[in-house]
Amino acid sequence: MLRSFCHSRFNATLALIGGSGVQSSLDPAGREAERIAALFWWMTGGTVVIWLSMVALAFYAIHARPEAHTEKRARLFIIGGGALVPTVVLGGLLTYGLSMLPDLIAKAPDGSLRIAVTGEQWWWRVRYVLPEGGEVVTANEIRLPVGEPVQFDLDSPDVIHSFWIPTIGGKMDMIPGRQTRLVLHPTRTGTFRGVCAEYCGASHTYMAFYAVVMEKADFKRWLEEQRQPAAEPVDPLTKQGREHFLANGCSACHTVRGIGADGLVGPDLTHLGSRLSLGAGFLPNDLETLTRWIARTNEVKPGVHMPHFRMLPADELHALAAYLASLK
Repeated sequence: MLRSFCHSRFNATLALIGGSGVQSSLDPAGREAERIAALFWWMTGGTVVIWLSMVALAFYAIHARPEAHTEKRARLFIIGGGALVPTVVLGGLLTYGLSMLPDLIAKAPDGSLRIAVTGEQWWWRVRYVLPEGGEVVTANEIRLPVGEPVQFDLDSPDVIHSFWIPTIGGKMDMIPGRQTRLVLHPTRTGTFRGVCAEYCGASHTYMAFYAVVMEKADFKRWLEEQRQPAAEPVDPLTKQGREHFLANGCSACHTVRGIGADGLVGPDLTHLGSRLSLGAGFLPNDLETLTRWIARTNEVKPGVHMPHFRMLPADELHALAAYLASLK
């Protein structure tokens, strides 16, 4: 667990200092991220000012003639360079940083897209709240329309998680028994990586997701597709896989709309095949990986609550994985 924690923090540090990429705070793709990046550079500048002040004082103290160190001059240097400069610089940075908070936690304008995200151990339950009522449920991936504010309503049923898409905006804790709020405004299309930024257990390192920012028309089309039930199998292999899905009790934990599977314990799998990743953002979504995930879940993701199915014959595992992969 300690190794998992350290590995996560190391990756987060690399992402923070990196200049570009799918998980970089310094390559902003959202209004909130732009403000956070600006704060970072102002803080860097303030740090340089304080550091130069301290170096200048040390240099003067070392090289000045002893007789030049009068009590009045020493007091001036100590108060001015050692107290006044840091106080003014740090006070200005604190004021600037605090001024951002109201915008980051304010509600999005009426009519904005609302997405409810629940941090589970160790995956993300995602619900798009529709203006006309109802919701579209998915998991471990978020799609957003470019140029529009989005309000995230965040919660957790178990432990504290922290929702963070560094390239698009800041982070917000997900606290059991409470609902927190985060407003993000993506400004360019692309695929970005989000993470849990609060150590939450054995598979914290493997609790990530992809955020895909799309053109508005593409997002509207995608959301409509997600509302549809699962597609009917088109060949004998996937038909057999659907039968294995129901026969082996997968529907007790997972929902696949349209086939009578309505389990709520695990992720909604209705459109699993259309997602970019498996296992919450850390595995490729392909047939081979999906088969391995079903058979050896506990080995692939330590501490995961999903039981393994290695007892199934190879042909059943292959059919089951082929069916899930077909759910586009």
